[in-house]
Amino acid sequence: MSIEAPHGRGREVQSEIFRAGISGARPVVPTDPVRLAERAEAALSAEAHAYLAGGAGSEQTMTANRAAFDDWQIWPRPARNVADRDLSVELLGHRSPTPYVMAPIGVLELAHADADRAVARAAASLEIPCVLSNQASIPMEEVAAASPAGQRWFQLYWSASDELNRSLLGRAEASGCTAVVITLDTHLLGWRTRDLDLAHLPFTRALGIAQYTSDPVFAQLVRDRAAHPDPDPPAVRLTPRTVAAGLTIARKGAPLTGVGVRESLRSPLPRAAVETFLAVFSTPQLTWADLARAREWTSLPIIVKGIVHPDDATAALEAGVDGIWVSNHGGRQVDRSVPTLAVLPEIVERVAGQAPVIFDSGVRSGADALIALALGASAVGIGRPYAYGLAVAGAAGVREVMRHLIGELDISLGLAGHTSLAELGPQTLRPAR
Repeated sequence: MSIEAPHGRGREVQSEIFRAGISGARPVVPTDPVRLAERAEAALSAEAHAYLAGGAGSEQTMTANRAAFDDWQIWPRPARNVADRDLSVELLGHRSPTPYVMAPIGVLELAHADADRAVARAAASLEIPCVLSNQASIPMEEVAAASPAGQRWFQLYWSASDELNRSLLGRAEASGCTAVVITLDTHLLGWRTRDLDLAHLPFTRALGIAQYTSDPVFAQLVRDRAAHPDPDPPAVRLTPRTVAAGLTIARKGAPLTGVGVRESLRSPLPRAAVETFLAVFSTPQLTWADLARAREWTSLPIIVKGIVHPDDATAALEAGVDGIWVSNHGGRQVDRSVPTLAVLPEIVERVAGQAPVIFDSGVRSGADALIALALGASAVGIGRPYAYGLAVAGAAGVREVMRHLIGELDISLGLAGHTSLAELGPQTLRPAR
């Protein structure tokens, strides 16, 4: 597939949908982001929807992320030759046919059994970099085997165990990942009210910890914990839900025991795996100085994710990172946080071309992506929309969500009077207020 004619070019997507409509077919997933979210909610359990769709506190940050796009209007310029359009970008030494990046999302098994494999296959078919989550449902090596041609990055939550951090980064490089994304804004788990009201955290049921249970360093940490169990564990009331959770933990923890689920039920290792994960998942002691160790552990480019202040962008550059990812975790960490689009221009100005600036949080359409690119983003991360596509129609749903986003961006670019993303800038937009 050539960079000049990527899958998802707007007119082709439109024509395909309209031609199929002659025989009564409809798009695999809705093109409207609101209806897409509604379809996904109908397909998901209450717990899965809360985890994937929810945010921190009263979810004011999620609202602010979306509202920030209302501050800008695209300023169309007609009567220009826009017949040939180019959506490609240069990113970390690689020319990508579109500016999109599949942002890391954990516990995708909540949406579909194929989880990370499905997302990686869809991303590879469109030549979009796919960021594998540290909280994946499928180990990175299995995802690589399922999608060997795709461009994969690995996202790391900085663990309390340096040996585990080193091991995960080493595995990422060995499995063919081409970059590392270190998420900085989750050193504490956000106050996520939807999950709290349901008393549901997937990790306590051994969901979303496949990168850990497949890791030799983590396995040793689990064995150490199992050898010295809590002498006075908290009492757990036996209910059908307790039994179901126990079965899930045994099934997900089976790789640590090397035996089947039935035998794992009698082993202390699966439960110890959950307890070990909760103990080492993140550390509030992480500082910029700690990031220097990542350079010792991997030769891959390092991007830091979770930057929302210009001074932190400066600190990241001084730490020698290769990319800045402007993100507030989709509103999942700090309620009433600054919206990412509002601070994007300041951060772009501070970075001053020294590193690519990836942007996410609140993007729901190709028009949203165009605004972010016009304000200086080098690339745009997509999160919840593709997870919703996964919930509705598996890998096909993920692929179609991304094709719709590519198609709308392409159409919007042409209608704005431009033929390449390099032409976008503040002059492409007009303040709405």
